[in-house]
Amino acid sequence: MQKANINGKVWRFGKDIDTDLIIAARYLNTSVPEELAKHVMEDADPEFVNKMSRGDVIVADENFGCGSSREHAPIALKAAGVAAVIAPTFARIFYRNAFNMGLPIFELKESSEIAEGDEISVDMNNGTITNKTSGKVYNFTPIPAFMQELIDAGGLMNFAQNEIKGK
Repeated sequence: MQKANINGKVWRFGKDIDTDLIIAARYLNTSVPEELAKHVMEDADPEFVNKMSRGDVIVADENFGCGSSREHAPIALKAAGVAAVIAPTFARIFYRNAFNMGLPIFELKESSEIAEGDEISVDMNNGTITNKTSGKVYNFTPIPAFMQELIDAGGLMNFAQNEIKGK
């Protein structure tokens, strides 16, 4: 299956961005994606949802998604229109939750070289991230085919429903 490229503006965050910074516990009284999206990254940057555009990309330092194992974090990011998250490392439970929710994430050890405001393109087929602003190209290990199927389906639940329907 041919995967689409992701093109977007970069929003930078530091290391150890935990799930409470992605979506604060005070908003966990709902699991409605559109409601969660209104508050994504609010405690890290109160204006984030007003500044970003659908299709933009978060680039962070190591250990993105640490903290509690809530699925609300990738749901909120995806619902807000974040196209992908790039970081050198992800907390393992966030990593799995992101794929389960259909949010593409990419491990890139050189993520600190990408600045806020840069325009980037992620080629999921070839495993490259091109910084259109600087011209630098980075390589990452492409997402395995079975995990790409989860992303393409919009998450694990959609994937399972498609499997049941025989699609």
